[in-house]
Amino acid sequence: MPVAADLEINGAQALVRAIMAENVQQVFGLVGGKLAPLLKAIADEPRLTYTGVRHEAAATMMAAGYAAGTGRIALALGEMGPGTLNLASGLGVAYNNSLPLLAITTNQHRAAAYPHSGMFMDLDALAVTRAITKWNAVVHDPRRIPELVRRAFREAFSGRPGPVHLDVPQDVLAARCTFGADTFDLTPAQYRAIGTPRPDRGAVAAAASLLRDAKRPLIVAGGGVVASGAVDALRTLAARLAAPVLPTQMALGVVASDSPHFFGHGGIIAGEAVWQTVARADVVVSVGCRHTSWMWDERGPLVRRSHRVISINLDPSALGAPVAHEVSMQADARAALEDLIDALAANQPRPAAGEWLAEARGLRAAYRTRLDTMADEAGEVMHPAALARAVAAALPAGALAVYDGGHTTFWSNDFTPVAEARTRFHEPMMSHLGFGLPYALALQRAHPRRPVVLITGDGAFGFTMNELDTARRYGLNVIVVIHNNAAWGIIRAGQKNQGGFELGSSLEGTDYAAIARGFGCHGELVSAPTEAAGAFERALAARLPAVLDCRTRFVPHPCLPGFGAMNRYSFDSVAGVTGPAGVANSALPTTTRSS
Repeated sequence: MPVAADLEINGAQALVRAIMAENVQQVFGLVGGKLAPLLKAIADEPRLTYTGVRHEAAATMMAAGYAAGTGRIALALGEMGPGTLNLASGLGVAYNNSLPLLAITTNQHRAAAYPHSGMFMDLDALAVTRAITKWNAVVHDPRRIPELVRRAFREAFSGRPGPVHLDVPQDVLAARCTFGADTFDLTPAQYRAIGTPRPDRGAVAAAASLLRDAKRPLIVAGGGVVASGAVDALRTLAARLAAPVLPTQMALGVVASDSPHFFGHGGIIAGEAVWQTVARADVVVSVGCRHTSWMWDERGPLVRRSHRVISINLDPSALGAPVAHEVSMQADARAALEDLIDALAANQPRPAAGEWLAEARGLRAAYRTRLDTMADEAGEVMHPAALARAVAAALPAGALAVYDGGHTTFWSNDFTPVAEARTRFHEPMMSHLGFGLPYALALQRAHPRRPVVLITGDGAFGFTMNELDTARRYGLNVIVVIHNNAAWGIIRAGQKNQGGFELGSSLEGTDYAAIARGFGCHGELVSAPTEAAGAFERALAARLPAVLDCRTRFVPHPCLPGFGAMNRYSFDSVAGVTGPAGVANSALPTTTRSS
């Protein structure tokens, strides 16, 4: 039998061969001269699909959105210097939301880099990305590329997932060297852990004991439930316990919005139904959730020391902080839920708790009635609640939806129906305005036959609207719905509330529909809720990326006081206040950009 010959290839070709072990399919980036060897290697690999963006930040945001929508990893490319700085913006999105991606940048040749010698575009890329990646490294020798790529994937997927970064100097990409014939034959199972870490048996038994005695059990589900494929197990446990389920912003859809277990999602911005139900619970199962500030009021986490907490998380640093637990499991969410379900089934069935579920659903229904009353308010310019309700009704069947723009996401969160996980997307933890269009484009790449809708504010849309050009060039026919109140709405309200001034908050005079047409896309104005359905039909029929510029007025969302209270936690907490319901309307947040 003939022996396979060694491979003589350059560093860029080695890099592409190494990433293909992980079945990478998508590459997002912006072309650059120093990247030429890598771009050539990508062009020669038929299994890779390249999307060229107009700004590198969109590349990392698209890779993050692709991970959120599919659970798979993508590649984001940036030229040296400014390209790396631009990539960093989206790396923050991925890092704060625990989304894996691999960023590749290039740099000066090795004779002039690390330390840099003063050439144009010099940048210590390692230092720039260190705080917003799980792991990063400089590739000083092309022979180490297979090893370092595998290390990057191992770090990206281990524990809490996240972005990783390799900086590859230009001469390393171009340098030719010899690799053994079997160098690139390793499968992921041979260089990183594959599988689902199971929980400690004693912890499972203790959790089952707590739940058998619970009168008002509650499940808080975070992004870890989605990442581990634990949605079915979570729904089974909820039914077994007759427990309401609170999905975080990273877990939208783990219970359907028409499920008897649903009473709101996203934490404090879901209104008093969430605050009151969480306060009434006696045992809380927290699974794949970090209890970030979306789950706080002015006293800290909504899950208090008075709750008996069962905490399940793959990341050990998320166990015990900021929420103390009675039982903890460092384990994969699906494995832990399946073991817990088995433990409960082996014991006396828990009595049905229909009254507890009915109570939570009743609170949700009352809150929704309040929102519908707001949506019914007449006015010369549309109420944002009216637009959100009309968009929800007009969404095409099977559509994926992205929520961008701080204040706009509140209304979207309230009205948009959701049936399954990985169909509704927010970016809660970096809260980076403008992520929405790159996310939507990545989702359209992943699901070319499904409608993809971005619901955004006018301020947020301005950050990345240049990517309409990317959408048109690649036939990514997303529909963009803009809540256009011609201002940084919350900021303007906060300025008027804190001194009666206004500075830099106006965004008047922009016709986003005309801008869309200038990019070769479909664009039209929408002035009334009754026009939404027809606008969607025309947008779909156009077979182009589309922008619906919907003129709305600014109305403070009813949960803004609670959102403001969360921002005050640990700074000026008010003794005796029991929750956001007791916070005055004057507490509009002024530290967060929103539109």
